[in-house]
Amino acid sequence: SVEPTWRLRERMKTVSVALVLCLNIGTDPPDAVAASPRARRECWLEPFAGPSRQKALETIGAALQAQYERWQSRARYRQLLDPTADELRRLCAALRRSARGDRVLVHLNGHGVPRPTANGEVWVFNKNYTQYIPLSVYELRSVVRGPAVYVLDCGGAGVLLPHFTAPMPRHHDRPPGDKAPDDQMGGDECIVLAPCGADEALPSDPGLPADLFTACLTTPIAVALRAFGARGRRGGPPGGGDAADVPGRLGDRKTPLGELNWIFTAVTDTIAWNVLPAPLFQRLFRQDLLLASLFRNFLLAERVLKAHGCTPATVPPLPPTADHPLW
Repeated sequence: SVEPTWRLRERMKTVSVALVLCLNIGTDPPDAVAASPRARRECWLEPFAGPSRQKALETIGAALQAQYERWQSRARYRQLLDPTADELRRLCAALRRSARGDRVLVHLNGHGVPRPTANGEVWVFNKNYTQYIPLSVYELRSVVRGPAVYVLDCGGAGVLLPHFTAPMPRHHDRPPGDKAPDDQMGGDECIVLAPCGADEALPSDPGLPADLFTACLTTPIAVALRAFGARGRRGGPPGGGDAADVPGRLGDRKTPLGELNWIFTAVTDTIAWNVLPAPLFQRLFRQDLLLASLFRNFLLAERVLKAHGCTPATVPPLPPTADHPLW
């Protein structure tokens, strides 16, 4: 019999996740928006509410990991809080070794460092936190290799996309047993999600979380309820709280959160099926459980962030869905 063309031929897992937070709480980068008040919450938490900045950073890191674990509890998570360039390189190299030929995810929150550069650099810190140190996307990709997915939660993130799609040289020094072929450094195995274009800033409305993009990707029900519920309140932005405001578990349809997530999944999957070519739909929405969740949630991020003057983008690029009739 002939195998249906829509049937998934190859599965992949995201097995290692680096959660990189460059927040430097209490010190604004030189290009930060000077408005006051402005968005400050990270992972739905107030960074200045705790007993110390370091404790707040650790609490935010733990909250981000918990948000990801709701979608993929079996992945290996490693937090990197206000790292140096060497620390980031070492962590990414270690995660690639453990992942072998499976996918590595790098989540980068750059709210406490300058915006990325047109030369394809993101910023981290020196050991004493007295300087911002650039790290090129080329160098990051050469350590992480492929297959990989990058979540870039920073202003001007779109400036980096060409550097993620540029060809990389083949490497012949893979660890023994690594089943990824040398040419997987190419753009086909480098997936990127970004919240805004090269010349766009992240929303600064104090009623929004500072990491609105991350919130959309990891707590979509909480964002959707606030974003669309706010339409009924004159000028009301999304309120505080987190996904815990809705009781239940994501995977249990007998609970309110599970039922809402089931509806959300049905809507976003249908939108994606209608607008994407079948091979791209299979790759992004059927091949990898965590990746599929992120891309469903990205469709919400596109709709929410567009309302705040941002143009989310991905590699590979997706057709516009923010105004799809199913919303």
